[in-house]
Amino acid sequence: MNSRDQWRQVEDDSTPNALDAHDDAARSGANGARPPVVTESGSHSLAEYIAPQFASHGLPEWVPQPHTVSVVIPARNEEKCLPYVLNRIPPWVHEVILVDGASVDATVEVARHHWPSIRVIRQTGKGKGAALRQGFSHSTGDLIVAIDADGSMDPGEMGMFVALLALGFDYVKGSRMLPEGGSCDLTTFRRLGNWAFRTLTNLIHRSHYTDLCYGYFAFRRGTVDALPLRSDDFAIETEINIKAWKAGLRMIEVPSREFDRIDGRSGLRPFGDGWRILSAIFRERFSGSARRRANGDLRLLQPSPVVVDRNESVE
Repeated sequence: MNSRDQWRQVEDDSTPNALDAHDDAARSGANGARPPVVTESGSHSLAEYIAPQFASHGLPEWVPQPHTVSVVIPARNEEKCLPYVLNRIPPWVHEVILVDGASVDATVEVARHHWPSIRVIRQTGKGKGAALRQGFSHSTGDLIVAIDADGSMDPGEMGMFVALLALGFDYVKGSRMLPEGGSCDLTTFRRLGNWAFRTLTNLIHRSHYTDLCYGYFAFRRGTVDALPLRSDDFAIETEINIKAWKAGLRMIEVPSREFDRIDGRSGLRPFGDGWRILSAIFRERFSGSARRRANGDLRLLQPSPVVVDRNESVE
């Protein structure tokens, strides 16, 4: 049994449902305490997933209106990894968008086989940042989740991300550094680099992140997608975190477990991408495009219009 299966077995045996401790999760947004790690629900709709948890706490009036959920997956040559990712996505997800970066293998065909209704967007730019921004612009859901295609992130965790958005948070991001989180993929060098970038970001921008360079996150439409994002590469995660903090979004970190990619090699280049991340940290320090605002001014952020692109492949 590999590390991915071992962790999943422990989680399935011992972890409560996503909102069994929803009041603890809500308090954690105010005092910084960590919420619990949870597993995917077996319910077939998001409303069925959330409502019983509120009712069991005697708070039926807190049940949110049903939300549609879009999942954005940037991918390039991930035919061997996508089956794990797509087969683990919860059934209540409204739409899955695959942004294909000119794959030369059977990535698109595999994606359609495992999620027949998947929307395939042909990426027009280059890099992970460009793919994510393009995917966000095509998403129609009220809530949007970003996840990698390489199998290093467990789609079963997105239930907690979505539940916290339903509770009122604007931006929920995974952290490998919180208790109950972790990573099998971080080398000593990359761990040191992540620590340095996170520490520098927290010092310069007065933020409180525990993990910076990790791309498992979710947000409400009209928040992150409305920020003036410009990174085309792996610096997109750092840029989103800094601009979300400066914009005053209601955010929370949750523990997340990162595994080794299922197959292939990462496109991350430690030195080149490290320099781009460092540049983004200092660029945002002097940028006036997203200076910190109070939560009461979030109305200044408007949802981006959904784009219908000729490059979207529909069959």
